[in-house]
Amino acid sequence: MMNRKLRLGVNIDHVATIRNARGGSFPDPVRAAQLAAQAGADGITAHLREDRRHISDDDITRLTNEVDLPLNFEMAATEEMLGIALRHRPHAACIVPEKREERTTEGGLDAKGNFDHLKPFVSKLSEAGIRVSLFIEADPAQLEAAKALGAPVIELHTGAYCEETGEARDKELQRIVKAAAYADELGLECHAGHGLTYNTVKPIAEIDTIVELNIGHFLIGEAIFCGLAQAMDKMRSLMNEARTGA
Repeated sequence: MMNRKLRLGVNIDHVATIRNARGGSFPDPVRAAQLAAQAGADGITAHLREDRRHISDDDITRLTNEVDLPLNFEMAATEEMLGIALRHRPHAACIVPEKREERTTEGGLDAKGNFDHLKPFVSKLSEAGIRVSLFIEADPAQLEAAKALGAPVIELHTGAYCEETGEARDKELQRIVKAAAYADELGLECHAGHGLTYNTVKPIAEIDTIVELNIGHFLIGEAIFCGLAQAMDKMRSLMNEARTGA
């Protein structure tokens, strides 16, 4: 029975990527966040990386002060990022894996293997009133580790599903379906994201136990051709069609 609202979080990282390719202050990711808010986004996601390759510290300050939407602050589990999160107190902090050499986040966080390292980060963020999520693979052991760590939210990595085709994609989709159902059993709020496009979003949006999709790179790319509001409107329409069965 499909009756849970499906939220859309818009990741504005790659507006900053374009800005940083040339330097200066344009295009402004904060303006993109404001436009996303006007177009009906439910939240804004921004990843402050260790090397500051796209989002900057000033962007986080301005997003906190100038955008009237919940901010989902993506961060690695480092003392530097913990300090920044505690200073700004975003609505949510999503802990993600981070490797300097990767172009974008590749795969989910190993919550089980890094349990002892992650525990104090989850605890300190939670104590500050920041809702913690863990970006993980659709793996029961990772879900159980997230629950044991005390994170109330998990975000399932959809990258492999988006990259595969045919039977391989169907297999990845079933992993996500089962993981989302298990998250619900464990009492975890389930989000999903990474690599979603117009062509891949509907099967994920059909999963009733997923309540939020975080989409960025594709929407920013489409916005170059049609504008962010139109790109978001089409994505939202596809999500709604999938959720309602219309």
